[in-house]
Order: sequence, then C-alpha cells, then structure tokens
Amino acid sequence: MIQLTNRQARQFLLLKQGLLGEHIFIGKQGAFDFVRQAGCIQFDPVDACGKNAELTLQSRVKGFTKRTLYELLYEDRRLIDYPDKNLSIFPTEDWPYFERYRQAARNSGERFEEVAELEERAKRYIAENGAVSSDDLPIEGSIHWHSAIHWSGEWGGKTNAARAVLEQLYSTGELVIHHKQGARKYYALAGDYIPQRILEAPDPIPDESAHLKWRLLRRITAVGLLWNRPSDAWLNIWGMKAKERTQAFEELQEEGAILPIQVEGIKTTLFCNKMDSPFLEQTLHLDTEKMAEKKQFRPRCEFLAPLDCFLWDRNLIRELFGFDYKWEIYTPAAQRKYGFYVLPILYGERFIGRIEAVADRKAGVLTVKNIWFEDDVRRTKKLLTAIEKRAKRFAKFNECILNAENLERYG
Repeated sequence: MIQLTNRQARQFLLLKQGLLGEHIFIGKQGAFDFVRQAGCIQFDPVDACGKNAELTLQSRVKGFTKRTLYELLYEDRRLIDYPDKNLSIFPTEDWPYFERYRQAARNSGERFEEVAELEERAKRYIAENGAVSSDDLPIEGSIHWHSAIHWSGEWGGKTNAARAVLEQLYSTGELVIHHKQGARKYYALAGDYIPQRILEAPDPIPDESAHLKWRLLRRITAVGLLWNRPSDAWLNIWGMKAKERTQAFEELQEEGAILPIQVEGIKTTLFCNKMDSPFLEQTLHLDTEKMAEKKQFRPRCEFLAPLDCFLWDRNLIRELFGFDYKWEIYTPAAQRKYGFYVLPILYGERFIGRIEAVADRKAGVLTVKNIWFEDDVRRTKKLLTAIEKRAKRFAKFNECILNAENLERYG
C-alpha cells in the first residue's frame, strides 16, 4: 500500500486539480481537458459572482472567461448540460453512458398522461421554429409532472405545462439545451446538435454493477482521493448503498483500476485512480529540501467554487486540510456563520479563509463584502497583496472593476 504524509496527500490532490504551481490547464482546450478529467462539473444557476461551473474553471484555467464555457457548450458542442452529479456539464462524447437515465425518464413520463399528450406538439413546434424557452412555447396551463432524473417540476402540485413538456423531453434526451440567457434555458432537437454516431450509440456499459463501478471510478477521479464511506461525492449514483459501494471498491481494486493509499493521521484507507499515478510519482519525488524552504512552488491564490469537485467530500477536506467548509446558501440568514455565497480561498497548499464577493453588473463593480481568515493565518503583506491581485482578476472575470477600498480593512 502506498504511504503518504498528510502534506503529500494535499500536494497530490492540488497537483491533480491544477491548483498548485504553474497552470496546467490553459485556454479553451484547457477548460475542456479539465472537464474531461473530472468527468463532470456541477451546474448551479445562482450567479452572485459567477455560476458554479464558471467558478470551477476560473480557478484552474489560465485565460478562462465565461465566454469560453459558453462556446464549448453552445457553439462547439464539445460539452453538454445533463444530470450526472445532480445538474452537470460533461463532455458530449459521454452521452451514451447515461442512456439508462434517459430510459428512466421515458418510463416515468408514461405516468403523466398530460405531458405525454403535449410531447409531439412541442417537438413539431421546435422543428418548425427553432430553439424555444418555456415562455415562447404556445402551450398554456399547468399539469401534474416532475422529472425522474433531476429536481424539476412539482411533486405535490402542478407545473407550468410548457416548462414540463420541455423538461421531460430534455430528460429523455429528445431535446438538448440550445443556449441560455441568464437563468432562462432554450431547448432544441437533440438530433440537430448531437452527432448521430453519439446520439444513436448503444449504452457502452449495459450491466448495472459494471455501470455502478464506472460511475464510482468517475467520482474518485473527479476528486482525486476518496474512501469507502458515505459521501456527497456519491450523489445521484442510483442503486449504490453501502453494500454495493463496498463491492464496487473491492472489484475495482482487484482489477487494478484503483490504488489504496494510507495517509498519515487518517485511519480510513483512501483510493485514487491508477491513471493518476503520474501525479503520485510527482508528489513522491518532490525536492524535499526545496519544499522545506518553500521554494518548490510559487504560491497561487485562488477562489474556489462552492460545488467544486475538489470539495465534493467536505469531511475529507476537513481531515486533510483542517478546513471546515459549508455552503450556507440554503441556511436561514440568521443562522449563517459566514454569508449567502461564500467562496473558499486557497493560497499555496492550504485554505486560508473565505471570501464573499458580489458583482453588481449594472454598475460594473465587484464588491468584497467580507473576508474571514482562518484563526492561525498571519495577514502578511505578501498574502494580502496576493488576495488583492486575485480579487482584481476575479473582478475582470465578472466583467467588473474591483471596489478596492473594501479590501483595506482586512490588512
């Protein structure tokens, strides 16, 4: 079994995630490469200072802009919106692997007679008129419907009929998201935008247990290190309880697909994808003398997304980095410890605090509402300068200028 110190485990994760040292993901191709490495990145529509998927990429990809992701999704069509770890974005080439989810949506749709009656009407309208949103589709009223594969629709009430039929056809794979304007989604026929060789490809892994192993390995690869324990990293993997998860881990290890790793100070064995061995080798051969002098890597300052794949197992982050992060967006305001939309601040090899920044796009100003430093962090001039420089780049990413006056009180 591979033995790692706590620091080596942190370095391994940061190197793999492209968050330590020089950027390894650059430009549009770099953004695509990271999504392919992660399998998927989570999408969330809240946009206080960038949407989650955009925030995930801006922390890693040199030269990334919001336009970069838009082009990959809606012009190049190399990425696609579809549920994986909840609402997600993943490479279009992975579309065939999610056929069982589209079939589940088809089966579920049969229970909602009202939406089934509207499907051909909606598809015919889109074929004649092009991409539409629920506001554009001439279908009125409300019906009973909810999606079988993601949180959409009303479980106990009625859903806008136009929205329901579009979301149902999206769930079954007959429609794709053509583009978005803010939070509004426009849908088009999948056959017009997904290559036929991908659209018509059979499920590459029809066996249920084999598919579960594929999804589990995909999540291990996304995070870098995971354990055989309950975790938010496993969200939306159907049919995987403790027994199935243990069996999948055992079989993946027997097949040599994952490597067991013992980390100093952590009792539970961790696992990584064998394909990530180069990052392990790099970590194990780092110049220890230079590391002791802190000269191995020039520290980068990055603001991470709340649903960043690196943070999918927050218990792991707490044990490895000593950083206890909770996304408080759904916590009542009076009960929040920090703020509504707070991003972790990574500096070098550790999390040094949290930042709440809000973009006022009408005014073109990004305001830093607050910064909370970890208790043992020394607010050196070097650190504060790094945060300010990162905040200026973050403002540019949001197409704003930075309200720098707010940063002065954190010195």
